Amino acid sequence: MLGGYRIEGRRAAEIAASVERAVGAGELEPGQPLPPVRDLAVELGVNPNTVGAAYRVLRDRGVIETAGRRGSRVRSAPATTGRDHIHVEVPEGVRDVSSGNPDPALLPPLAGAFAAAAAQGDGAPVLYGDVAVEPELARLARAGLDADGVPDGPLAVVSGSLDAVERVLEAHLRPGDTVAVEDPGWGRTLDLVPALGLRTVSVRVDDEGPLPDGLRNALEAGARALIVTDRAQNPTGAAVSAARARALRSVLRAHSGTLLIEDDHGHGIVDVPLHPLAGATRHWAFVRSAAKAYGPDLRIAVLTGDRVTVDRVRGRQRLGPGWVSRVTQRALVRLWADGAVDAPAVAAAYGRRRGGLIAALAARGVAAHGVSGMNVWVPVPDETAVVARLLHAGWAVAPGARYRMSAPPGIRITVSTLMEDENGPLADAVASALGPGPARSYV
Repeated sequence: MLGGYRIEGRRAAEIAASVERAVGAGELEPGQPLPPVRDLAVELGVNPNTVGAAYRVLRDRGVIETAGRRGSRVRSAPATTGRDHIHVEVPEGVRDVSSGNPDPALLPPLAGAFAAAAAQGDGAPVLYGDVAVEPELARLARAGLDADGVPDGPLAVVSGSLDAVERVLEAHLRPGDTVAVEDPGWGRTLDLVPALGLRTVSVRVDDEGPLPDGLRNALEAGARALIVTDRAQNPTGAAVSAARARALRSVLRAHSGTLLIEDDHGHGIVDVPLHPLAGATRHWAFVRSAAKAYGPDLRIAVLTGDRVTVDRVRGRQRLGPGWVSRVTQRALVRLWADGAVDAPAVAAAYGRRRGGLIAALAARGVAAHGVSGMNVWVPVPDETAVVARLLHAGWAVAPGARYRMSAPPGIRITVSTLMEDENGPLADAVASALGPGPARSYV
């Protein structure tokens, strides 16, 4: 059953660690069944309750999943390995359009902002017990949120959007609860949810965001939370439209106990309006990260939400890191105040690159999606074959398996550094890799 690997240990923690090491090393593969509790207990010479406790630990960590009488098996995407192993090695000489990174040329210089923030800190050092949120950052963030129609609420500062998602989920949910996630959706979210011991249920998306019927089905089936990307959805580029927002709010109001988490992934890099869903449920959180517009290494995001949610996040944060560096917060204030990023110009640059590729693909009969952000999603009949053919043709794209649960296959192309004269050759390569026949829709 387990090939050549032998699970070891006498205590629950030792047994769980043995399985987790094997999963991380690839000795136990995704989907591989584990021995029944009683069989493994006999083999190890321990009480079945000990093995049962080990399996519960592994399930809560997102390493395995259990299905009653059908037993336990390694998750298809275990938290130990995550989806990062689903990638393309980019050989020398191959054009990489798979990374999901912003264009470094469109990121602002940080030296001046951090120098000014450090000088401010030298004059008035931040000490233990000081406020966690820089007052001017709170003022500027709140003004921007107000302008975009995000409901009023307290603010917290966290280390990026995924940190916010994790903290909010842990503030409300318990292992075994179900979370509705976009499909296709952000690969790291699809890893994080099971890593917290939570279950996922997919909600399909089109260019306007999550499909209302899919969300309704997920909530009626017992999902306690929804994670949604408002703009520049990764990987499809979807943006929640005004009409779709109304429909989704109607569904959420009928399930007002749902925990709603919104990620404004496109803040600062898109020119489509925001249509927030916040306020349709009792508990909600809305997060804006600086990563795409100001640089992934800045690792800072602003979180707002209902008072209970934000208070729980702040309280747990105080017990761990305490706060996000006020020097970093002050640097972001300086970047915002100085207009270091020309958001309309950045959005226009990404829009030209995205639109140019989609038009070139359409001219060759290839359907593609991407109404906002820096990625284009192309439905394909066979991911593995298309990725391999493109790599042979000199193009590295991201396989859709990193971002899918039950959605049909696709590839993600990052256009952030794509030049105009590359659209034709890339579109030719994609059309050739797809072969004859129309591309399939992912909706």
